[in-house]
Amino acid sequence: MMTDPISDFLCRVRNAALARHDELVMPHSRLKESLAKVLKQEGYLVEVSVEGAAPKKQIRLKLKYTAARKCVIEGLRRLSSPGRRVYSGCSEIPKVRGGLGVIVLSTPQGIVTDREARKRNLGGELLCSIW
Repeated sequence: MMTDPISDFLCRVRNAALARHDELVMPHSRLKESLAKVLKQEGYLVEVSVEGAAPKKQIRLKLKYTAARKCVIEGLRRLSSPGRRVYSGCSEIPKVRGGLGVIVLSTPQGIVTDREARKRNLGGELLCSIW
């Protein structure tokens, strides 16, 4: 049993980036899938695909690299945890690296980035930051 699927997702992505793997496969959940789609939308991943049938679905992620074979993802940090949830209103959402990074939030309208949350005037749980 996994107690924190978001931390597991972030650790797998971080380890694959440090090992310079082109792609990684992990067990599927709707939360992980929507988090991966946000990362793809922001340009940190090349491709996100869901494979397999219902009980054994998997998510396949293709990481994005520069021409010098350096991963686009420089860092990942979990902001909320199961024991300590961090919530923020629209006006209090922090910026990452002066606006160069992205904070991913869980809002009533789904998983969105900090820019999208400010645009829609939404607050929610701060899941992670990526730069």
